[in-house]
Amino acid sequence: MSIVWALLVFTLVVVIHEFGHYLLAVRAGITVTEFSIGMGPRLFSRVGKKNGVRFSIKLFPIGGSCAMVGEDEKSDDVNAFGNKPVLDRIFVVVAGPAFNFILAFIFSLVVIGFAGYDPAVVTSVENGSAAYEAGLKEGDVITKIGKDNITIGRDISLHLQLNPYEEGKPVNVTYKRDGKKETVSLMPKSKDTYLLGFTYMSSEVACTVESVSEGGVFEKSGIKEGDVITGINGVKINTGADLFQYFVESPLNGEPVNVELNRNGETLSFTVTPEYHGSSLTAGFSYNLIRHKGGFFDTIRYSAYEVAFWIKNTVKSLGLMISGKVSRRDISGPVGIVNMIGDTYNQSKKEGALMILINMANICILLSSNLGVMNLLPIPALDGGRLLFLIVEAIRRKPIPSDKEGIVHFVGFALLMVLMVFVFFNDILKIFGI
Repeated sequence: MSIVWALLVFTLVVVIHEFGHYLLAVRAGITVTEFSIGMGPRLFSRVGKKNGVRFSIKLFPIGGSCAMVGEDEKSDDVNAFGNKPVLDRIFVVVAGPAFNFILAFIFSLVVIGFAGYDPAVVTSVENGSAAYEAGLKEGDVITKIGKDNITIGRDISLHLQLNPYEEGKPVNVTYKRDGKKETVSLMPKSKDTYLLGFTYMSSEVACTVESVSEGGVFEKSGIKEGDVITGINGVKINTGADLFQYFVESPLNGEPVNVELNRNGETLSFTVTPEYHGSSLTAGFSYNLIRHKGGFFDTIRYSAYEVAFWIKNTVKSLGLMISGKVSRRDISGPVGIVNMIGDTYNQSKKEGALMILINMANICILLSSNLGVMNLLPIPALDGGRLLFLIVEAIRRKPIPSDKEGIVHFVGFALLMVLMVFVFFNDILKIFGI
């Protein structure tokens, strides 16, 4: 069943992307030869009487496509893609990623409507901490840390993951209290650190162990990559955000911790003792990651914040990849995503159909936002690469020779295929714990 959900999610996200291209192409009068759901040989097809477009359902339920005349080759057809005004072509290219963002927003409305949103509220302040000395109080709403705007609790998590505190370097925090904004400067203080030796995603999906440190507590105890954490010290854990919130409210110390997890449908329990790893810097305040339901306008506003969060998350993650700050184990492709969807489904089905739908909608938000961003990158063969050529054409007021553009896209496509092969085998290696 997890494979079925993975195929449904992948297909929906890609088909909506292609539907964006199709809709704007038809509006611009571009000849569309076929719009298909799935890949490979046709199982069913029908030609539209009004516009002559062949609508097809194909054998392999993976993605879809929108084929336009003159998209990749020169054509004498007056309605070919390459023969339309440059502005029309720009709209057609941008429509795919734009529809992904729209899809992410629609699913955000569903998730936030049912499960609520996570306002960036301070939940506690430790006595004597930097936050305490600066006057931060429980109930304050964080709106900015450093240069990053904060709209939801996970924005704080993302900021702190990418911008860890530095010794002797103050951090400016802007918060709202009683309708008034204030900015304070916090000087993080040192605090003892205890670790269990594993990584996970602090997001609204099942809390899957992404990796275990060699020689770390989890590895020594027999906890493996791919295990799904379902409880800690008697506290139920449904998502990575739940575990993150637990650690915020109950920091690890030298005391043993009971960890419950699911491994391939089997429930296991481990008692582990965190290891001391020196001291780390902390501001001394915890913040909300629990979802709260709001009114109609709150739902719309926070749905937009949700999409913005995942777009920002994707962009910053790409920055880390380019700078070499993430390892291959932190990178997942289709196989890794299918594995994540499977883990999420297996964890969610215990809570019933509604929880399955909400978590699958969450994954759709993540993947659709990710696909929208990735396709806007100025990489040949992607929408962003085509968009770059069109912008250059608009500036110089004449197109770049199609044969030269074709060569660039072909090289880009070949490099993307090499990358896909690497990611595929990387996913396989991760599954076997290599």
